[in-house]
Amino acid sequence: MMNFTKTLILASKSPRRQALLKEAGFQFTVKTQDTDETYPSGLEAKDVASYIATQKALALKDHIQHEILLAADTVVRIDQKILGKPQDKNHAREMLSALSGKPHHVTTGVCLLTKDQKIVFDETTEVHFRSLSNQEIDYYIDEYKPFDKAGAYGIQEWIGMVAVEKIVGSYFNVMGLPVHAVYRNLVKMGI
Repeated sequence: MMNFTKTLILASKSPRRQALLKEAGFQFTVKTQDTDETYPSGLEAKDVASYIATQKALALKDHIQHEILLAADTVVRIDQKILGKPQDKNHAREMLSALSGKPHHVTTGVCLLTKDQKIVFDETTEVHFRSLSNQEIDYYIDEYKPFDKAGAYGIQEWIGMVAVEKIVGSYFNVMGLPVHAVYRNLVKMGI
């Protein structure tokens, strides 16, 4: 583990974000609070992830003293339409069918917050799926139950291995956290 001078708090229940931070050598604690993830209707799709990440961080601002709080949110966009987490199997099938054979964008917004400093940034990765059969889509949904994932898929799972033909940008961003950008900005904050 790297030795940092400030304690890091991760405002996320995501096992993927926790694993990525741990693999990158960060020591952290997890603290979350349920946050309204709606956003203003006029907000551009590319800005939604940063907006929600900031709301998640601000919800916990009163709980930090000398720590740095890290909050993140990931959205999947296709043709400027945001694909959130699927509500059920049919919704997941609709999302994966929409992604099949087309490129889409995954944006993760991050908010780093201390008592007197805030840095908000985002990272976007372009992902290209090959065309998927209905049988492949149903298999993935039945076996991996991607109901907690934006866009109804996890790139680190079976579907990422067999369907993703190309990505332009950070793989880890698609998993839910642009670790390289988080590290760079934490260094700026003096961690």
